[in-house]
Amino acid sequence: MGAGALLTDDSGRFLIVEPTYKDHWEIPGGVVESGESPRTGVQRELTEELGLAVPVTDLLVIDWSPPFPDQPGRPDGLMLVFDAGTLTPDQAAGIILPADELRSHRWCTDAEAAPLLSPRLARRMTAAQKARAAGTPSYLEDGA
Repeated sequence: MGAGALLTDDSGRFLIVEPTYKDHWEIPGGVVESGESPRTGVQRELTEELGLAVPVTDLLVIDWSPPFPDQPGRPDGLMLVFDAGTLTPDQAAGIILPADELRSHRWCTDAEAAPLLSPRLARRMTAAQKARAAGTPSYLEDGA
């Protein structure tokens, strides 16, 4: 199971991060550890990846992810997106990235993020923003 965060700035753009270990960008978050709740996992990842101590609140998206055909042995899983709110300019300026894990970060609109994220994550983030606006979580399968 993986869990990530929708973090926005005061312009409504959302935060994505560029990992050092893969070709496409991600959202803040990661694998939920054994015995850890998904919300706790997101909170831990925000602290480890960004140096942020912000509240993680509502569940926005549950996305069932099928196995990848090009990665034998990788099982299906659940990917969750939680709301981590809107950062103030001071909070955004205080983001600290671990150099061994993340190259950079940026704020994006859906259109700006789409070519950087995997297609399923781009769809998931569009759904997360809609769920935040509607005040109700979305259930997806493979990002749709």
